[in-house]
Amino acid sequence: MKYVLIIEKSKGKYWGRIYIKDNLIVTEASSIEVLERKMKKVIKDFHNIKVPAFRHAYDLTVFFEKYNYLKQSKIAELTGMNPGLLRQYASGVKHPSPTQAQKIQDAVRALAKELRSVSLYSEGKRL
Repeated sequence: MKYVLIIEKSKGKYWGRIYIKDNLIVTEASSIEVLERKMKKVIKDFHNIKVPAFRHAYDLTVFFEKYNYLKQSKIAELTGMNPGLLRQYASGVKHPSPTQAQKIQDAVRALAKELRSVSLYSEGKRL
């Protein structure tokens, strides 16, 4: 079973939360890696569950920090959103509604689908 770790960032710290057996577990850390280790320990201590890996759900601040090679202006274009508004979401100044977040997620997934179909060539050979 994959557990969904929701990761947010506030005041320079990463905050994680997860629901296990209707219990909300929350912790914070200085990095995502440390956050995962702390969360696994808490889950083991309180629920005696060994979690091998998490599936991540990011707030937009953490998402654009982790995937900083993505152009926010291009994501804004794909969503039909104002680029300034998307930058405010990415910096944590504003928070998107669920509808806006869904548009952003759909655009990122469409971009990923497009990239999966890319073929490159080198020295006359398809890779």
